[in-house]
Amino acid sequence: MKYALRRVLRQVKPDVIHAGSIQTAALISAMARAKPLVSMSWGYDMLMDADSTRKLQRDTRFTLARSSVFVCDCDAVKQKAISFGFSPERIVKFPWGTNLKHFSPNGRKKARKQLGWKADDFVFLSLRAWEPIYDVKTIVKAFIQAARQEPALRLELMGGGSQQNELRQLVNGSGQMDRVHFGGRVGFGTLPTYYRAADVYSSASMTDGSSVSLLESLACGTPALLSSIPGNLEWVEEGKNGWFFPVGDVDACAETMLAAYENKGQLLEMRKRSREIAEERADWELNFPKLLTAYEMALEGV
Repeated sequence: MKYALRRVLRQVKPDVIHAGSIQTAALISAMARAKPLVSMSWGYDMLMDADSTRKLQRDTRFTLARSSVFVCDCDAVKQKAISFGFSPERIVKFPWGTNLKHFSPNGRKKARKQLGWKADDFVFLSLRAWEPIYDVKTIVKAFIQAARQEPALRLELMGGGSQQNELRQLVNGSGQMDRVHFGGRVGFGTLPTYYRAADVYSSASMTDGSSVSLLESLACGTPALLSSIPGNLEWVEEGKNGWFFPVGDVDACAETMLAAYENKGQLLEMRKRSREIAEERADWELNFPKLLTAYEMALEGV
């Protein structure tokens, strides 16, 4: 594959090569001697894969050693790259972002009516892929446990994936089927409706950088209930615009869901703070130029 890429590079003669993740496309680019190389982490590649085996450690070091610039979306990934010997002066933090006009809090009541939620329903939204790394199973198990104690709780379970049968079986056998809505996958244009209609966005992901779905939820003014991983801690402050629970801890997640419901009187202020954080740090129009800065740094080093 590296030889095929070399042929392409000779034909196209790009000014900059931008590739990720670190142990896949960026590695192949490094092996093909692509220069200048801007390597971008997807989060999990550095936070989970980089240390998981000796081979991946070698691949990570090889790629970073041949990268002109390293791009990441959160401090945790930045520190990981530094631990592999990458110069902090050559790291650009690019926390993605979202369209703040498209993802906005406007129309919350309309959205809830559109999706059929009642005024006294307390809705948790989950829309991560149904794959092990995102641990949607913890959200489902915790919700079932919490819903047995509080009848007002509801779960909007969006998405799909390899764990579909397992998740449906969990809900079907729980006696809580009437409180869970399987929404499937929806398009970009429809997503804001689901964020606005929810009281709380939830994610139990085992690893994340700056999750785009989290940024979208904040932009829509939706507080978050999250696994306490470093990437999430950069965007949510306990009790201010969300809540945390330990990774994979179903009991703690259920308790946190109940705590969120019991403190629903604080949601208005938490919605305001969520939107403020999005406006301060998750505006795509303001963040995108940071990626251009990475390209400029790479070209300066040629």
